[in-house]
Amino acid sequence: MNIGAVLPSWIVLQPLLQSWLVEDIGRGDRATNSLFLKGAPLGRAEWIAKEAGVIAGLPIAARVFSLLNGQISFDAKVAEGENAEQGQVIALIEGSLDALLTSERVALNLAMRLSGIATLTRKYVEQIADLPTQLVDTRKTTPGLRLLEKYATQVGGAVNHRMGLDDGVMIKDNHIAAAGGIGAAIERIRPFVPYPLMIEVETESLEQVREALQHRADIIMLDNMPLERMQQAVSLIRQANDRIKIEASGNITLETIRSVAETGVDYISSSAPVTRSTWLDLSMRLVNAG
Repeated sequence: MNIGAVLPSWIVLQPLLQSWLVEDIGRGDRATNSLFLKGAPLGRAEWIAKEAGVIAGLPIAARVFSLLNGQISFDAKVAEGENAEQGQVIALIEGSLDALLTSERVALNLAMRLSGIATLTRKYVEQIADLPTQLVDTRKTTPGLRLLEKYATQVGGAVNHRMGLDDGVMIKDNHIAAAGGIGAAIERIRPFVPYPLMIEVETESLEQVREALQHRADIIMLDNMPLERMQQAVSLIRQANDRIKIEASGNITLETIRSVAETGVDYISSSAPVTRSTWLDLSMRLVNAG
C-alpha cells in the first residue's frame, strides 16, 4: 500500500457496501439461488488482471464477499498500490459458491474503478516524482463514491485535498464575485473559520494574488494561469511570505504537469485522475467448484 493511503473506517464503509449489495441483489440472485436449491458447495476462484495497472480496492472487495458469508477466504496476491501485469492472478477467493457468485459483480466493480483511478494517478505522480511538488485531488468525484475514489488517489501516490465543504475554507471565484472582491470575502469569512482550518483563495491574476497577500490568505491557488504569469506569482508570494502554500490548478494534463511543477508551486490539484480514468479490467474465474 502507498505509505500515505489510509483505508476509510469500516464503520463508515460497511453501510455503503451493504447498500450496493442490496441494489444489485434486489429480490434475490435468481440464477445463483436456482442452481443451489439444496445448498451451495465450496468453490475456489481467481481474480485476474486482464490488463496491466496499479491495484487498489482489494481489502474493500474482500469485505464485500464477507458481508454475504463470513467464512469466505480472500487471499490478495498483490499489495495495494502494487503494479500487476496482464494475466497476473491478483487474488484467490475460497468459500460457498453462492456467496462467491452473488458478490462477484459489486466486488469487481469497486476494485476495477479504484484500480483505474490509482493507475492514472500513478502516471501523473511519476511525472513530478523528483520534484518537491505534490499532486492533490479535488471534489470532482462520483456522488456516493468520494471516500473510495479519494482513497484510490492516495494509493496512486497523490495527497487528498479537502474531503468536503466542511473541512477546508476555499474562497473560489463565485465567492469572490458574491462578496465583491477577495479582500471583502476574506474579511467576512475569517471570523467564522474554526481552528485549525486555513483560508485558501483562488486567484486568476497577479492583482488578485496581491490582494490575497494583503488580506493574509494562508494558501493561494493559481487558477488557469499561463506558465509565465504563474512563475511571476510564485516569486511574488515567496518574497512576501515564504510560509504561504501555493497551489496550481486548471487544465493539468500528463503533458503539462511537470512544467507547472517546475514553477515552484507546492501543490498541483487536478480532477483528471478521477474524471479521466478508465476502469482497470479485472475478471473472476472459477477454478475449483464443488
